[in-house]
Amino acid sequence: MMGHNAYLWLVQKVVPDTDILALLPVEQRDPVLQQAFTHMVDSAQQRLIVLVGADDWGQARKAADAYSAVLMAHPALFESTAAMSEQTQADWLGPSQQMRLSLLTAEQQKLLLEKSPSYWVETALQQLYSPFSGPKLGAWQDDPFGLFTGWVQARAQETPVRPRDGHLFVEANGRQYAMLLLTLRQPAFSMATQQAVLPLLDAAAKSARGEVPKVELITAGVVLHAGAASAQASSEMSTIGVGSLLGIVLLMWLTFGAFRPIGLIVLSIAIGCLGAFSICWLIFGRVHLLTLVFGASLIGVAQDYGIYFLCSRAGSDKALTSAQLLLRLLPGLALTLAAAVIGYIGLALTPFPGLRQMAVFSVLGLVFAWLTVICWFPALVQASTLKETRFAAWLGASRHHWPLLRLNRGTLLAALLFGIFAVTGLMRLQVNDDIRSLQTSPKKLLDDQIKLSKILDAPTPVQFYLVRGDSAEQVLQREEALRLRLDPLIGRHIISGYQAMSNWTPSMRVQTANRVLTEQALFSADGPLKALATQLGEDDSWIAQMRARALSRPAAAGVGLTPDAFLKTAASEPSRHLWLGKIADGHGNSYASIVALRGLDNYANLPLLQQTAAHLDGVQWVDKVSEISSVLGDYREYMGTVLLGAYVAIYLLLFGRYRYAAWRVLTAPALASIATLALLGIIGQPLQMFHVLALMLILGLGVDYGIFLQEKTDKSNHGARFAWLAVCLSAVSALLSFGLLALSGTPPLHAFGFTMLIGIAVVWLIAPCFSQMKET
Repeated sequence: MMGHNAYLWLVQKVVPDTDILALLPVEQRDPVLQQAFTHMVDSAQQRLIVLVGADDWGQARKAADAYSAVLMAHPALFESTAAMSEQTQADWLGPSQQMRLSLLTAEQQKLLLEKSPSYWVETALQQLYSPFSGPKLGAWQDDPFGLFTGWVQARAQETPVRPRDGHLFVEANGRQYAMLLLTLRQPAFSMATQQAVLPLLDAAAKSARGEVPKVELITAGVVLHAGAASAQASSEMSTIGVGSLLGIVLLMWLTFGAFRPIGLIVLSIAIGCLGAFSICWLIFGRVHLLTLVFGASLIGVAQDYGIYFLCSRAGSDKALTSAQLLLRLLPGLALTLAAAVIGYIGLALTPFPGLRQMAVFSVLGLVFAWLTVICWFPALVQASTLKETRFAAWLGASRHHWPLLRLNRGTLLAALLFGIFAVTGLMRLQVNDDIRSLQTSPKKLLDDQIKLSKILDAPTPVQFYLVRGDSAEQVLQREEALRLRLDPLIGRHIISGYQAMSNWTPSMRVQTANRVLTEQALFSADGPLKALATQLGEDDSWIAQMRARALSRPAAAGVGLTPDAFLKTAASEPSRHLWLGKIADGHGNSYASIVALRGLDNYANLPLLQQTAAHLDGVQWVDKVSEISSVLGDYREYMGTVLLGAYVAIYLLLFGRYRYAAWRVLTAPALASIATLALLGIIGQPLQMFHVLALMLILGLGVDYGIFLQEKTDKSNHGARFAWLAVCLSAVSALLSFGLLALSGTPPLHAFGFTMLIGIAVVWLIAPCFSQMKET
């Protein structure tokens, strides 16, 4: 088992699966949607954008060069960005320019249909003589009516970024910015990448400020947020983790006066985790990251087996051998394992692959840890191995101070107060599965991200339209149908615009219609060309030359601009993430593209955007934030259902041994869970999946405590004190291991830790009240 783990981690260098869609049921997964999301996220998460701003363009460019020089000295970390030469800028729109007759904006189509030839003559003369007619592309003879120039200007509105002096340039709020577009070579979520890249960015910023002290630097990228999260996690691990470890070690030392018991408990947990990972990998072929996080709860449950054996050993007659002691403890130990396994088997019956994997991992881990205690501990621990310390004696004897549940006035008053508290809290309890509530990036990063998004008017990678079709032509036609519905939303300022491949390469149907429309409106025998020649004093040969110059383009020969041809140009670079092309969808091959939205900052409009795609063939609204939040919500609901089912199943299991006293085992964790939920409602903390996850662990631990106490009910029995000692050690260890996570600044860890802190504290305090203490 250890060899297999060493092979996986050291030779295969396996990494946990982080794809949250892998947790969905197979029938709910859409391979094309999955590829689209991966396509968008991959292109976004490896990007790092830096805006280097100054009052003067020369200063901004100087600082940007200093910034780039530091980063480009490390080609292993960043992909080199090709210099934007004059030739590159000249070739920017080459293929599109060849197809100019086929490329029209919606406004130009309307003008060609409605305006008279004289309007176009006037337009051509303004293009030729007026110094204020705007920028021109190429010779006037190639575009006398300014249609191609107008089309390019419309395309340029999709982004405020422009090439300038070999840099990317953008202007906002009176400042000049040089934009650096960086691509990481290594995964952004890799801690090694973060540790290598983030110091370099600091050094680059220092270099830029050395050149221009007042330079403004706006940086955005997934690696920054991932690095901040890693740094926060490392900091918390070094404080909370070390603190809880020292606390547990001190507790065990005070109890047993030796380190050996600590080593034995760690051994059982380690074998449980390694065995679970090894077999899970053999079964599933991969292990999800959430499975490992959930598997960490094994520490809280698996340690109980070892603690119970060690405390019983310390409190038993020295003449009793460890093998004989094990036979006495075996019914209770078997019951604790069975109760825990029942809860996890409930998860395995849900339709979610992720939950099934978590359940298998947890069951295997518990079984391996349990077997370690059963098989190894009797051989490794003898009566002489452990001794009873003063602390252990005092803690074990403290059970006598606990009140027992009786039908009297005090019990009724306590029940009444608890009922009022529970009802009040549960009525206020809210639910929030929004994944955005789990994000805690530093304010500086969020401010930079918002500022950069506004300056660049960048599209969001998590909300978009997925367009599919049997051919590239069908996809483009469906995009064009969608655009007709999106254009009114721009006028209503719901979105500022959109990016679509059909903006750059219309469907062949539209290209053909555009070409016919242009030829008829501008280059026909009775079109404006003749009147224009008269105004310019030209003869018929000039008209023939102009017509031949326009109609000899490839577009006139029945050749259109295709997405594949466009993607080979430099101008396509900002739009390449939109085209998925030919992909396998499980039923054959299809084509797909993405229509990305810009300027979306009001989430209340998301239903309207979803409705916009309604009844459009091949068009699907994709909102990954809502989808992932929905997955978390489904998990919360299923876990809640499984939790309730586990209580019933465990009660039936306990009934076989304790009969009508079985409720005494389950009542403490049940009341502790209700108290925790009520407290969440009173303090206004909404319920989420991580709270329910902790409630399952509270059930597992609470049942262990109840069984330990129920197995030793004789008040004069020396072993009864050590059953209570085992409960105390387990509870304090759980509080130190998980309860301190309530101090974490990471929302999921805080939610899990807070639930454990309240739940375990309550179940620990009230569990003795429900036990049966017999006077002998």
